[in-house]
Amino acid sequence: MNPLSHVAIIMDGNGRWGLKNKNSRNAGHKAGLITVENIIKHSIQRKIKFLTLYVFSTENWKRPKSEIEYLFALLEHFLKKKIGEFDKNKIKLVVIGKKKFSNKLNKLLSESEKITKNNSKIQINLALNYGSRSEIIEAFNKLYKKKIKINERSVSNSLYTKNIPDPDLLIRTGNTKRLSNFLLWQLSYSEIFFSKKLWPEFNEKDYDNIIYEFRRIKRNFGKI
Repeated sequence: MNPLSHVAIIMDGNGRWGLKNKNSRNAGHKAGLITVENIIKHSIQRKIKFLTLYVFSTENWKRPKSEIEYLFALLEHFLKKKIGEFDKNKIKLVVIGKKKFSNKLNKLLSESEKITKNNSKIQINLALNYGSRSEIIEAFNKLYKKKIKINERSVSNSLYTKNIPDPDLLIRTGNTKRLSNFLLWQLSYSEIFFSKKLWPEFNEKDYDNIIYEFRRIKRNFGKI
């Protein structure tokens, strides 16, 4: 049985679900938040220590302005409503990516991290304005400026995820099979599962089925 410490998820399919069921992409993003809450709770039940969610990529700025504004308003509402509950339940919140949002959202994100920083039941990493290529380039630039020798350890220690173990498991919903510039360095030996379900349709049973399959895989890490 493979140990499972860190799960990363590309939550794909909100917009398509919204158009299909409510004729609105924004309705899909709202529905997707319910799945987020359910998966967080289920991760705690399964004693998973790290959960990384791909919330907003550096490429997502290409979306319509109205949709971007709705996404950030939804995130603000979610944090204001849930951060006290997160702290009570010993959930730690960490943002990976560049905080280049409104002053209001930047402050809320920083406050959420500060409030929950000493919690240890599970760490939720929100990948916001995150792009793996820019993260890696930034890491190389840091090492170059500090004249630190470039090797696997020094690069890993210069990433946004420097104090986070690499994901054991990556799940992508939405019936799309690509990584979309997500944790390219960190996923080098992760097991990858693609689900046909759109993110708002993904449930605890789907999650358990993937975890079950993950635990049965023979993981060689280059060995026989």
